[in-house]
Amino acid sequence: MLFGLDGIEIGLIIVFLCLFGGILSGFPVAFAIGGAGIISFGIIASLDSAGLLIHQAIDTGSQAYRDLVGTGVNPSNISVFRYPELPRLAEPVFPQGWEVAMDRNVSFIVNRINERVLAGQSIETLLAVLMFVMMGITLERSKIAEDLLTTMARVFGPMPGGLAVSVVVVGAFLAASTGIVGATVVTMGLLSLPTMLRNNYSPELATGVIAASGTLGQIIPPSIVIVLLGTLAGDLYATAQEARAQAVGCTDALTYLGKPAVVSVGTLFQSAMLPGIMLAMLYGLYALGYAILNPSKAPPVELGSANGEPITRRDAMGWFVGAPILLIGGVILAAQIGLVGSQDVRYGPHASADRVSVLRTSVSPECQEAMIALHGQAAWDAAVEYRASGGQDTPAEEEAVEPTEEEAAAALAERVRNAAPVGTGVAILMLMGALILTTARGVSPLGDPKPLLVGAVGVVLGVLADILLITPATSPGTTVVILAIPFALIVYACFFAFQRLAQNDLLRVVFPPLVLIVAVLGSILGGITNPTPAAALGAAGAIMLAAYRRLKDEERSGRIIILATLAIVVMILLGMNFDLRIAQADTFEDYVAYLTAYAAYMFAVFGLLFGCWVLLRGGVLGPIVRETAKVTSMVFTILIGSQLLNLVVISFGGEHYIQDFLKSYDNEFTVFLIVMLVLFILGFVLDFLEIIYIVIPIVGPVIYGGTMDPKWVTIMIAVNLQTSFLTPPFGFALFYLRGVAPPTVTTGHIYRGVAPFVVIQVVGLALLWLFPGVVTIVPDLIPN
Repeated sequence: MLFGLDGIEIGLIIVFLCLFGGILSGFPVAFAIGGAGIISFGIIASLDSAGLLIHQAIDTGSQAYRDLVGTGVNPSNISVFRYPELPRLAEPVFPQGWEVAMDRNVSFIVNRINERVLAGQSIETLLAVLMFVMMGITLERSKIAEDLLTTMARVFGPMPGGLAVSVVVVGAFLAASTGIVGATVVTMGLLSLPTMLRNNYSPELATGVIAASGTLGQIIPPSIVIVLLGTLAGDLYATAQEARAQAVGCTDALTYLGKPAVVSVGTLFQSAMLPGIMLAMLYGLYALGYAILNPSKAPPVELGSANGEPITRRDAMGWFVGAPILLIGGVILAAQIGLVGSQDVRYGPHASADRVSVLRTSVSPECQEAMIALHGQAAWDAAVEYRASGGQDTPAEEEAVEPTEEEAAAALAERVRNAAPVGTGVAILMLMGALILTTARGVSPLGDPKPLLVGAVGVVLGVLADILLITPATSPGTTVVILAIPFALIVYACFFAFQRLAQNDLLRVVFPPLVLIVAVLGSILGGITNPTPAAALGAAGAIMLAAYRRLKDEERSGRIIILATLAIVVMILLGMNFDLRIAQADTFEDYVAYLTAYAAYMFAVFGLLFGCWVLLRGGVLGPIVRETAKVTSMVFTILIGSQLLNLVVISFGGEHYIQDFLKSYDNEFTVFLIVMLVLFILGFVLDFLEIIYIVIPIVGPVIYGGTMDPKWVTIMIAVNLQTSFLTPPFGFALFYLRGVAPPTVTTGHIYRGVAPFVVIQVVGLALLWLFPGVVTIVPDLIPN
């Protein structure tokens, strides 16, 4: 063996050195990865042909191997790491020759590109990358970050370390609206760094908090990292669980697990919310603690008020704190006691509450034993009892018996009697209107209260109308007519309320992108749609928001953009309350709703085209499209190059060798800890894209093939990958910040500044390791 190393080990070293050298060569990473794969394959093939790469494989024809298999050990679990005493057989790393391996790689790369890039099942999800990138670049070009930084600095500046805390808040906000690390770090570096240095902030704290806050876009949804990692994790988890089920004697994962082996990007977005918020809070707490311990290095700064009208402490506490607590708390309390709730009275096999989750029992004895070990004897006995009572032997799903007409009528009457007096939808709309009115009153406590009182009357009338006049059996059209007057009063009051809210810089700057964030993330986290349509909505909304900002800069009316936005709201409300499938419409109100929704759709499209024209005329749309194409092309080129590099590793047995090493550990948490440590170290030299597409496919079948929750595994990896943006010497956020930092800020300042935040990342990972519920609680609460 060359240098005393196994031939496969030398091959892995060659691949890594070629990849590392390609990245350092100065060529674009997207092309360096594919080139590293071709060069490393050529070197390994040459050494193998010269007889220098020898792999010491287990001799499967030896008596010791046959005796071990005869004891019941699965051959797939036999490796040189777990059974080093077995006889070995020296063979080349390409047993059939490098020519056969190259021919196989060429055919595989064509198939993989077709499956994962061009026409596979994941292509629809990958389209979300394009949309989210366009959304982020558009918002970045609309100067939203500049407005946010200026306003947040006024709000948080007077507190110790306030400028640093404001950077964290803006970083989290931009993460949820743009998710583009480079743009966020550069913008905050240009705007906040000089201000912080001018006010005697420590260069280490200033650079560290800017670099770390800019990377929050990689974990807070909508995150491109989670989209890319989620599409890959879904395939790996499904394949690994199928292999796990077949290894224990079951036919498929659905039978063995009792549920589909699925993990979606939308579920991962839900899982990432709390970890992202937790990291932002840790950053803010560190900045605040640093300022308290070192007051001279992070002093408070007064930058002026963010409100046009002076507000007393009593008004602020009453309208901004007391009123929202009373309103939101009142709705929650009403929901708890049954005054507010769903008025859906549909009854049938899918609406009935009499459903039972059962396991399949017609399985082999080996599968039965494995299922009992996984689910417990009680679950198996319950499934057997259910089958004995007449239940069909289908895979574990929620089953229900089709009700008779009499049962359906009786159940419908019962549900109508037990329905909540106020519907959830009406309660939410009234709550939103009330919050807008109370906030407007707090912003301008000296203004005329009469218009706002008109809206308050509308809220009260709306609630009373829902209680007295609307029942669960009331048609949607009749409901609209009944609520027309209350809603008209609320809209009238909101017109005056928005004029007052615009006087407050914080609300004026935060409200528009906040609406976009709620629309995009709300549709995903609420299970209304998947990430791709939500990303399209975000891209369109970002274009309209940027166009509105452009029109205001030109002192022109943005009425068309506002009306187009309202048209989208009308479409959503009609779609939620009416059946817009024209082929199935059977009432006059359904036809009216369809025509209204269609008209709203046409006007929304017109508003979007008008927004594109405004940006094109202003010279903004062209750079947005070019930058979007550049970033998206880079991502997909890296995807193609990484597939080639992966196939090279597979061709000489490197992937199987690494997986055998990881499987040699009996504790799956030990295996995952090793993988996390390797990913953390690789983060110092590799970007997240290379790690996702090169490393994760190799270790994925092992870490996703156990009992660990795939959501937790994926989010842990995502947080670890986020750290790769901060770790010297190749952290991308450090390069971005170094490029815009003034000459007085040295590279040493930046490295020392990010060091505490790398430690915070490790602390965050430790917290998620010890408290996995932080990741899983939101998906468990929100139905999918």
